[in-house]
Amino acid sequence: MNAPSSSPVSDPHAALRDDVRLLGHLLGDTLRQQVGEALYDKVETIRKLAKQTRDGDSHAGVELNRVLSALEDHELSPVARAFTQFLNLANIAEQYHRVRRRRAWQSLESAAPQHGSTSELFPRLAANGIDAETIWESAQSLDIELVLTAHPTEISRRTLIQKYDDITDSLERLDRLNLTPFERTEELAKLKRDIIAAWHTDEIRHHKPTPVDEAKWGFTAIEQSLWFAVPQFVREFDNSIFQHTGKHLPLTKTPIRFASWMGGDRDGNPNVTHQVTEEVLLLSRWQAADLYWHDIDALRWELSMDVCSPALLTHLAAQGITNSSEPYRDILREVRRRLGRTRDWANARLRKETGVDDSDIYLHAHELMAPLKLCYESLIDSNMEDVANGELIDIIRRVACFGVELLKLDIRQESARHAEVLNAITTYLNIGSYGEWDEAERRAFLIRELKNPRPLLPKTLKAAPNAPILSANVVESLATFDVLAEHPGEALGAYVISMAQNASDVLAVLLLQKKAGVQKLLRVVPLFETLDDLDRAPSVLEALFSIPEYIDEIHGHQEVMIGYSDSAKDAGFLTANWAQYRAQEALTAVAKKHGIKLTLFHGRGGSVSRGGAPTHQALLAQPPGSVQGSIRVTEQGEMIRFKFGMQGIAIRNLELYATATLEASLLPPPAAKPEWRKLMDQMTQVSVATYRETVRETPDFIRYMRTVTPELELQLLPLGSRPARRNTGGGIESLRAIPWVFAWTQIRLMLPAWLGTGRALNTAIHDGKADLIKEMSHDWPYFHALLDMLEMVLAKADPAIVAYYESHLTKDPALLQLGTELRRRLGSATATLLNVTNRKQLLETAPVLKRSITVRTPYILPLHMLQAELMRRRREVEGSKVYDHALMVTIAGIAAGLRNTG
Repeated sequence: MNAPSSSPVSDPHAALRDDVRLLGHLLGDTLRQQVGEALYDKVETIRKLAKQTRDGDSHAGVELNRVLSALEDHELSPVARAFTQFLNLANIAEQYHRVRRRRAWQSLESAAPQHGSTSELFPRLAANGIDAETIWESAQSLDIELVLTAHPTEISRRTLIQKYDDITDSLERLDRLNLTPFERTEELAKLKRDIIAAWHTDEIRHHKPTPVDEAKWGFTAIEQSLWFAVPQFVREFDNSIFQHTGKHLPLTKTPIRFASWMGGDRDGNPNVTHQVTEEVLLLSRWQAADLYWHDIDALRWELSMDVCSPALLTHLAAQGITNSSEPYRDILREVRRRLGRTRDWANARLRKETGVDDSDIYLHAHELMAPLKLCYESLIDSNMEDVANGELIDIIRRVACFGVELLKLDIRQESARHAEVLNAITTYLNIGSYGEWDEAERRAFLIRELKNPRPLLPKTLKAAPNAPILSANVVESLATFDVLAEHPGEALGAYVISMAQNASDVLAVLLLQKKAGVQKLLRVVPLFETLDDLDRAPSVLEALFSIPEYIDEIHGHQEVMIGYSDSAKDAGFLTANWAQYRAQEALTAVAKKHGIKLTLFHGRGGSVSRGGAPTHQALLAQPPGSVQGSIRVTEQGEMIRFKFGMQGIAIRNLELYATATLEASLLPPPAAKPEWRKLMDQMTQVSVATYRETVRETPDFIRYMRTVTPELELQLLPLGSRPARRNTGGGIESLRAIPWVFAWTQIRLMLPAWLGTGRALNTAIHDGKADLIKEMSHDWPYFHALLDMLEMVLAKADPAIVAYYESHLTKDPALLQLGTELRRRLGSATATLLNVTNRKQLLETAPVLKRSITVRTPYILPLHMLQAELMRRRREVEGSKVYDHALMVTIAGIAAGLRNTG
């Protein structure tokens, strides 16, 4: 096969088309068999009309509208489910195809290394003069933590996810060339059974998930994929490092770890209480013990050999075991017993049993790591290196990554809650009102109390929940700190303060932890979200670093979280993006000035307006010097499934995180030129003015949003544990960023991602800056990534679909006029971007994504039209829930079709 060097196969997507065709055919057979020929024929008619509509047949569009509007109520759900099922199956095929393509790259020695792989990066680092020792030092000191968070609009059930995993497994088995005809027939039969089972499994929850449900969903992502992907990734990463540097990673080092917000993120979510946090911490420890128990049980069967090191014999002798014929099994028997005890202990605590004995359980990772390392070193000493580097080293690397807690739990709470606690305390102590003090007074009090060994509040007062000063919020906040004090520090991650505005906000959390007796203080992480907060962030850090008592507490390391969601909702995509970039630059400079290592925590979501971008590109677009081998990033519900739900894809995404972090650290992008910065400042002024004028000052804007988008429906449906609003009243400012983005995505206007940006670019071009913009796009990775994200979101926008929602849901002339204007601006933004990129069509340089969007249109279009019809019928019958299920199916289907929705 004479394939070009840039591609390992001549037609790389033929297999994908075959898979999609196969799955579509089996789904069609399922519809015929399970719901009847009549409904199947109706679905086929709708699909063909949608395809003709996509291809420009206006008569087909009219007929499609007629057919969908004529559907009986009982037909709405099955029709919506049919199209949603196809999109889910297409996603499965695309996901598996990424695994297939990666294996193809790795199998062909003549092909150029895959972009973003270690095989591509390490030679390039060497070519840029970076020696092997520096590469190894940087690789082994990588500190990447991915933080799993719940998604308010994530509605995929774990039961259905398991069935989708089974379908993926069948596609992989069918890829094998050595299947006999009988084996292939059997596999196809199993695939059909799985599709039928999925069809008869309700994809929609009927009750809002609790925060504990969301945490269990996160545990499932670990159990079903990452538990296996992490050691395989480290194995591949280590092998590549050895090939290029001659040195291996340290045995207990893994470059990537995981944390979670599920069960710890209480900001604006009254459902996350101290009891919930306690339960999630225990569930996480139980799950870890259970997974390790099964690992150790299997490892005992493998390590049956009788030769071992003197050190291992000495260890066994200390346990009273002499003359052992199976020393490894003996030592692992004790490990397995302790894991069982740990599991039983956590289970008893979850059942609220009192007096539970916590002796002889695993509370710390080093306790589990020690016997495993002893076995490993013994095997090496006994000339059994091949055995040592088998399943045993994989378990060691799991312990290095997941500890004995599975996921470190972050806590997030807004700054006002801590101020409320301290105000109650100062009032009780008769020393004034913390809430009324200025920043200087607050800092002085906090620093003084940090040095004071006495408790902040008497225990008797804390135990009296009806005390006048203790509001429900104060009682809950104090109880949360008490829970943190009861658990090992290894089980906990960061304490994130949303709405952080001053140094006192950070000192307050430090003080409350200390006074609660937290064993190992959680690092306190200010989260800067709004435009004003981002601009203020460097001065807050400067103030903190000027406090000797604070410097003593942080041990040379500070973490700061950059919020993408609320800043974009506040100021628009372009302005927020530039503010985030400038804040990172300034924070990096402040930390460098004080000799503090800074880790930036990126609160990204799946959508462009919430910081979503391809992992590799996003990391390489960060300001120079801001990565330094250390980074934290949130991964939200839908993106967890997309990036880590399949083992092969998880390995690829872990590799992308590692290589991009390495490259950003060793080959940082160029600093922004003064003329680039000046133009960005000018463009963002235009952008934010346009955005805020539209969103805040246009009289009919909120009414348009609530009429044309499913924003109100999203609040009523059981989609997530977190309320859609921080408070029940208010307008745009009270709406959470995720449903704000999600609502616009559902109707394909994608407004938060482009509003203001198009006008800003257009104004700059008219001011004679076209050449400068082209230079920025070519020479500045940050700006290039920004334009790429804009292009992707504009390609997914569809003004015709927006117009359909408008025509179906309102006859108000003012709203229709506003809709026409917004769609005109969308068209103008697209034309401006094409002018900037000098292209005739969007996605000219991304044919795979373009084809994916085109192929999906006949399946997404009917869902949009059905959703508009369901919204209309639902609103006409106030209080009716008859349409809720079908409406949720369309929401899920559109999200599945567009992928990065919120």
